Order: sequence, then C-alpha cells, then structure tokens
Amino acid sequence: MESTIRCAEALDKQRLLSFLTEARLETAGVEEFIDYFLLLENEDGSIRATLGIEPLGEIGLLRSLVMTSRTSEKDLLLMLEQMLVLARDKQLETLYLATNKEASLPFFMALGFVKTDKEDLPEGISLSTHGNHLLTVDNSVFLMLNL
Repeated sequence: MESTIRCAEALDKQRLLSFLTEARLETAGVEEFIDYFLLLENEDGSIRATLGIEPLGEIGLLRSLVMTSRTSEKDLLLMLEQMLVLARDKQLETLYLATNKEASLPFFMALGFVKTDKEDLPEGISLSTHGNHLLTVDNSVFLMLNL
C-alpha cells in the first residue's frame, strides 16, 4: 500500500486531534501549530503516523510522535528526515526532543541528536505547557540537534 508524507493543514485538524486522542497524547497547541505537523497517510487518506514540532522562537520541541503498527522503521526515518526539512523551512535553529525510552536513544543519536542536561535546556521549553510536562516525566532524557 502506497503512503504519503505531507504537512498537515487546517482541514486535517479534527482527524489529527482524534488520532492523537486515541493514542492518549496531549492535544493542547496542536490546532495552533498544525502547519508544524507531518502526516503519514495511506492511499485512502487514513493517518498511519504523525510527528509535530512546537515552535518556541528559534527552537522547536518535537512532539506527538504516534505510529500505528503498520508503520515501518523506514517510514519513521522518512518522517524524521521530512521533519528536519520542515524545521529548516520554518527557520528553526535547534530541535529538542524528550524520551523516556532508553532503546530509542541510539536511533536518535544516529540522526545527530545529542543528549543534553535538563539544566541546559533553553527557558522556552519550561515556559511551554508541553515542555513543562516533559520536565516532570520520570526517566526522561532530552536530546538536541543543531540545524
């Protein structure tokens, strides 16, 4: 089955919010920054995966990575590559992400992300509702990538 990666648009709002809600993820800010979200869709237009950025000035915080069981590692890699293109197009200088899944660290580090201490994070992350929540998650590791 052929799939497509594209930027979300205002018309995608309800489908994206439903997809994230079904995955039990926070949806605050999604509508405001919908053009910072990518969708991986099947030929029929159903969402198979999504990944977004919460822009915070010149930095961005990756968020809302959700994949269905039909999403391959290749699909994920393509989405991340497209996310880097989107971040550069939006003139972001640095991307941050948080994970509490130790097994995902080698994958992100192979893409050029490096670990960073919570104390070294820019203030904008703690001022973001989503970022502030991530700071309270046990075992969370932050990584950054200079674009």
